[in-house]
Amino acid sequence: MVTETSLGTNMWNRIKPKFWNYHYVTGKSSRWMFNYRRIWKQAVLTTAVVSLLPLIVITAVAYNLTHRAAEAELVASTSRLVSNTRRTVTAFLAERQEALKFIIADNSLEALKTPKRLREILKNLQMAVGGFVDIGIIDATGRQIAYEGPYELEGKDYSQDQCFTVASSKGSCISHMVMGFRNQPHLVITVKRSFSASSNTMLRSSIDTEKFHELLKRIDIGAHGDIFIINRQGELQTPSHRYGSLFTRIPMEAPPYAEHTQVYETVNKDAPLIIGYAFIPDTEFILMIVKDKHERMRPWLETRIKLLGFLLISVVAVLGVILSVSTFLVHNIFLADQKRLAALHHAEYTNKLASIGRMAASVAHEINNPLAVINEKAGLIKDWFTLTSKYTEDPMVLQPIDAILYSVKRAGKITKRMLTFARNLASSIEEIHVDDIIKEVLHFLGKEAEYRDISIRTAFPYDLPVIRSDRGKLEQIFINVINNAYAAMKDGGHLDIEISTDSNGIAVTIADDGCGIPEEDIERIFEPFFSTKTGESGTGLGLSITYNLVHEIGGNIKVKSQVGRGTQFTIRLPLQIEPTKENLNADTVG
Repeated sequence: MVTETSLGTNMWNRIKPKFWNYHYVTGKSSRWMFNYRRIWKQAVLTTAVVSLLPLIVITAVAYNLTHRAAEAELVASTSRLVSNTRRTVTAFLAERQEALKFIIADNSLEALKTPKRLREILKNLQMAVGGFVDIGIIDATGRQIAYEGPYELEGKDYSQDQCFTVASSKGSCISHMVMGFRNQPHLVITVKRSFSASSNTMLRSSIDTEKFHELLKRIDIGAHGDIFIINRQGELQTPSHRYGSLFTRIPMEAPPYAEHTQVYETVNKDAPLIIGYAFIPDTEFILMIVKDKHERMRPWLETRIKLLGFLLISVVAVLGVILSVSTFLVHNIFLADQKRLAALHHAEYTNKLASIGRMAASVAHEINNPLAVINEKAGLIKDWFTLTSKYTEDPMVLQPIDAILYSVKRAGKITKRMLTFARNLASSIEEIHVDDIIKEVLHFLGKEAEYRDISIRTAFPYDLPVIRSDRGKLEQIFINVINNAYAAMKDGGHLDIEISTDSNGIAVTIADDGCGIPEEDIERIFEPFFSTKTGESGTGLGLSITYNLVHEIGGNIKVKSQVGRGTQFTIRLPLQIEPTKENLNADTVG
């Protein structure tokens, strides 16, 4: 089962830069000019901070400003709505209060006591102003002496009524919602007039409750908003969607008196609320509007989501560009440094080979001189013995001499091979039998194969074409590849070398049954300084130099490998090396 961790690891392995886990196979990391992982981190971090910090700051400022502006607009709109509604309610009540004041001032007490006149007055009020339910006259003792309306209220005593007391002292009164004698919620407006020095008479009328409630129902406050009126004890004077019916006490304290409209924020059942209120003049009414802050801030919340989405997309885009550009630049520096070190090590390798060649030539010449003397003297001794018939047939005499001559001849072949190797280090273009070069290399490296019991199988066609190429470079190529195969195999391994031909040239396949190369390293084995033998004897240059040498002579090299089953190198060589400036100079020297 694939886990999220393994998926993340696989994804990171695909996108991470090549220099991230680069092996310092030479053990000399100080030869590298830079610590590329640290440079990459510093470049990404610095660029990200410089690029993203202003973007984040600007977004944060915009976020804060838009939030404050949205809240300020919510408070302002609530305040305007409360103020406008208060004016509407105030005008409604004041208009009816003034109408009653006009009636009581324009009529005599006797006229007001007359049922017919009182009936006409009520009818005219209902038609001209509207909202009046009944009308009655109350004397100074609080007894209703005349009444016109749908209820039987004539003779009722209102001396204990709060509105009677207030009107007696202030001249008029607008009551809060009461049940009264009719046992139904109603609102009363009372006005007073002194018809004589010793007598006060009051005109009392109840207002249509539905008409009063309609004032608030027409106000649009949103799906989750609420508008209602309470008295100073916190009891509902109009129905509320949030808190219930008339006379229900709201679950909060009545707000303190304020001359002007007030707006504040509170929390009720974990829901933030915006509450606006205003006192209705000359009444106990408090107009209240309650808004759900979340609902009213929804447009800003949508804007906030867009703002944060824009920030997120911008951050991802900027980070993507930063990572791409930083990786590209650091990778190019890494490649340049690789080429620099590769050139240095290639020069060291070439100088080392030249020194080995000079030493091999010197050793070969020094050995050839005594070998020539030994061969000459041994031959002379043999001639002396063969002149005498006594020794001619004596194997005890001639066999040691033949053994000396054979050993001298064998040593001569070895020194000749050393001289050939030394001469081939210099570039020279000539006609070559590829199978002969491979045989020479196998002879040259034969002792290690013999010592480690490595069996070598060769398959060379008889009709191999002669190619024109650089003998020295071919020898280096085959030495490096075969040595690499020896290093990969255990004692008793098997090495197969096959040559095939086609119209394009010759293909040499060298296959071993060694440890193999991991799949993730296949693409890197020709990189300079990359080696699977880090910390051992590997320098990471053998296959890199081989790769360059193969391409210098116009060929190509490919590799197939399976861990635990072995590795196969296929080297394709052209029949004719492509002429280049370097090759032309080498051919001239040769």
